[in-house]
Amino acid sequence: MTTAVGTLPGTTAATLESADPKPIIEPRSEFDIDISGTVGKPFVDNPKMQSRNCNVFYDDKQAIFDVDLDIGKNEIIALIGPSGCGKSTYLRVFNRMNDTIPICRVTGEHTLDGQDIYAKDQDPVLLRARVGMVFQKPNPFPKSIYDNVAYGARLHGLASNRSELDDLVEASLIKAGLFSEVKDDLQKPGTGLSGGQQQRLCIARAIAVDPEVILMDEPTSALDPIATAVIEELMDDLKTNYTIAIVTHSMQQAARVSQRTAYFHLGKLVEVNDTNQVFTNPEHKLTENYITGRFG
Repeated sequence: MTTAVGTLPGTTAATLESADPKPIIEPRSEFDIDISGTVGKPFVDNPKMQSRNCNVFYDDKQAIFDVDLDIGKNEIIALIGPSGCGKSTYLRVFNRMNDTIPICRVTGEHTLDGQDIYAKDQDPVLLRARVGMVFQKPNPFPKSIYDNVAYGARLHGLASNRSELDDLVEASLIKAGLFSEVKDDLQKPGTGLSGGQQQRLCIARAIAVDPEVILMDEPTSALDPIATAVIEELMDDLKTNYTIAIVTHSMQQAARVSQRTAYFHLGKLVEVNDTNQVFTNPEHKLTENYITGRFG
């Protein structure tokens, strides 16, 4: 018996002509694997940020389950996993961006340099100055290039006069690898830059408030390969002075830029290990299935 052209594998013409034409789809065994805990190296000797027993809920729906993880000082850690696995939700725990979602609730212990970032006396605005964020889509303010970078510095009083502010803007653009391209156009709108330049402008804006940690939520997914390469080179330079956590759907990018990689699956942290080990000799079967393309 032959398989009908254009049907799912294993579906025959006779099946399609039967009273119940729905094809039988065998269970995907790669999903039927127990996740009893995180394997690998979720903890480090010199952590910058830590979370313990992290759980995140949207109303009654739980998105993150009992995650324990350290982010080391001056490291780049990549968070990978299938769409909807909780990577971005977890990333936003570290600068309390989930606070802006009324139905979202975060439990557990979360610290920056050992201090509770969810303490009642912790100002989320001040926290976000220490833990900056770069989003998936470049989001420059409808202001000049100069004012985009200067915005946070003005808000937090980081410059006492125009000369200091000029120096801060220039230094931030230099660190973001953008100054040489825009130095003669600082009063032009930031929205007029190319996509890659806009993303570097957003990085410069984050750097300008002198953060200690930079969170990046798929920062190159909307960029072309050339702009992506520039951002990746920039991340490598930035890790000298900053701690970076990046959510990415590109396993190639995770392999290029990070020192450790954390694999999430259905809201659970499955494996954390040195990036080279995750991509060459993963400890958990689910990690292996994902990086070899069995699902994702």
